[in-house]
Amino acid sequence: MHGLGRTPASMAILVSRLENAGFRVVNFGYPSRSEPIEALVERLESEVGQCCSSEAKTVHFVTHSMGGVLVRSYLSQRSEAHQGRVVMLSPPSQGSEIIDAFSDSDLLRSILGPAALLLGTDSAGIANQLEPVRFSLGVITGTRSLDPIGSWLIPGPDDGKVSVDRAAVEGAADFIVFPATHTFIMNRSDVAEEVVHFLRQGRFQ
Repeated sequence: MHGLGRTPASMAILVSRLENAGFRVVNFGYPSRSEPIEALVERLESEVGQCCSSEAKTVHFVTHSMGGVLVRSYLSQRSEAHQGRVVMLSPPSQGSEIIDAFSDSDLLRSILGPAALLLGTDSAGIANQLEPVRFSLGVITGTRSLDPIGSWLIPGPDDGKVSVDRAAVEGAADFIVFPATHTFIMNRSDVAEEVVHFLRQGRFQ
């Protein structure tokens, strides 16, 4: 699942590598800037239902950025039935200071959309309302930035959008960091290798 303001095309390189590793991939797209999180989760539930009605016996999730929050929200009520694994790339697991800084701007509120506005770091942020995960989760995040303003707003190491500390998820099985940017972390071959390894083994290399 792609992130905020992106499309399935942003995941195409990773999709190809997963397919080459033997996985059947559904590159799910969703209107990340026009619908609230609840509606996006319903879209995801419908997509998963279609996967489970086919030959798929185990469904894994690989997400980028906000896609990880959507999957956490979806699985928060369904983790007992979920037998697959999840890998999140640069998720704003505890929110992002970028949202904090610009959420009061009417222009940016209209650009970001209703779902993104719930990705702040305060207690009202959806990421901070979710319980520790109860499914097999690996998190990969980065420490390189293409956004100097974003990095200036974020304390500590970051990828330009999310700090390393705020990418972490309580209850995750594994967590690793690459010298990668938020925008392009999914295109790295070494990241893809770690994704494949976690989906197969439940841990990173």
